[in-house]
Amino acid sequence: MHSAPDRSSRRPLLVALLVVLVLAGAVGAVALTRRGGPDPAPAGGDRSAPAVAGNLAGSAPTSAAPGPKPTPSPSPDCGSWGCPLQQRLAAAASLVRTEPGQLGVTVLDRRTGAVWEAGTAGHLMWASSTPKLAIATSLLERSRTGEIALDATARQQLAAMLAVSDDDAADALWDRYGGASLLPRFRDRYGMTGATFVPGFPQRWGFIKVSTLDLRRLTAYVLTRTDPADRAYLVQAMRSTGPIQHWGVWAAGPAQRPGAKDGWSIESDAGTKHWCTSSVGFAGDGERYVVAVMDDLPPSAGIAAGVHAVSDVVATIFGARTPATVTVPDESTGR
Repeated sequence: MHSAPDRSSRRPLLVALLVVLVLAGAVGAVALTRRGGPDPAPAGGDRSAPAVAGNLAGSAPTSAAPGPKPTPSPSPDCGSWGCPLQQRLAAAASLVRTEPGQLGVTVLDRRTGAVWEAGTAGHLMWASSTPKLAIATSLLERSRTGEIALDATARQQLAAMLAVSDDDAADALWDRYGGASLLPRFRDRYGMTGATFVPGFPQRWGFIKVSTLDLRRLTAYVLTRTDPADRAYLVQAMRSTGPIQHWGVWAAGPAQRPGAKDGWSIESDAGTKHWCTSSVGFAGDGERYVVAVMDDLPPSAGIAAGVHAVSDVVATIFGARTPATVTVPDESTGR
């Protein structure tokens, strides 16, 4: 039978073994520390780059690890109008809200078909002299088909009606070539679907209510569906109006080569008299833009307020000078 080893003899061996194990563990820990990566980002933190708390005074700048390049922001979508014009349209819409009365404006881009409106564009108000453009269009069309004959007197009256908004000329042509029977043609053929005689007044050209939408459709018809010779006549007539109509669409500025038919009158609604100012026409290369603007003013505002309101809105749309330089018709000149 063998006897158990003496405990005292085994102690040096155990001590030596422990020393070896401790030294080996320390070397492994150092190796693991050197081979390991950076600390993981805190939960919920931005993993694209570590946060930098800031540099200590006098220390070298601490730079963050480069993260992924940011995705470029897409260019703003300004639609078919393009960004510069879209910005001016927004400015015009803001201006409309500050002007007196019920002011409405609409623009058609004949190249793209885009339509823009602001304010009370669909509001029916006194048309003043703007139906004279519809009268002129009707007379030229009917003369070309042989339905009517326009003699020298009629042609002189037609020219005066467009150039200086001559009321007597418009009255004579209205009475001679159809009178109230013209209104259905305005509505059905020219797209002036809202056009209506004002109840309680004579059924004549000067007692009609329309909206800017009606006037826009009328002018679009003139520029796209009339005979080329008639169209050329109307475009030239609207471009060469007398100073009394140098406001409204005219305020687009000479670079836009605008043409206009303006209207202004003091009217009565619900027993209260007030001014109405309106303008319809075109601007831009090839008469690209159709513009119609109308202001149904409160009783406290005079004609000058309405003329400047519709003119400044148009000038803003086309980047022209504001306040626009305009000719304000004398209040006694009528429609």
